[in-house]
Amino acid sequence: QVQLVESGGGTVQPGGSLRLSCAAPDGAFGLKAVGWYRPAPGKERELVAAITSGMGINYADSVKGRFTISRDNAKNTVHLQMNSLKPEDTAVYYCKLIGGGDWGQGTQVTVSS
Repeated sequence: QVQLVESGGGTVQPGGSLRLSCAAPDGAFGLKAVGWYRPAPGKERELVAAITSGMGINYADSVKGRFTISRDNAKNTVHLQMNSLKPEDTAVYYCKLIGGGDWGQGTQVTVSS
């Protein structure tokens, strides 16, 4: 199973920005969609943003207008630009192939004044 590697987390003040990156072994993405996830009340993890190989995109309502997901198929990377961060965005963020792959270690995002 493919395990992706997350990076870019950190601590920022409310209103700040962070850019998360997700890297994969060559060819790992293929034609698969990739999602960014975080833990959520009542569920193990919620899908925050997803992008297909054809650049179709979906966002959770809680991040629409603040987060932007992008993908570079040639470089096997997916990014999550997070702006206007709120304390409730604090979480470990994971990227994973949708419908397959293993969970990685995640990257911690902390939004605090």
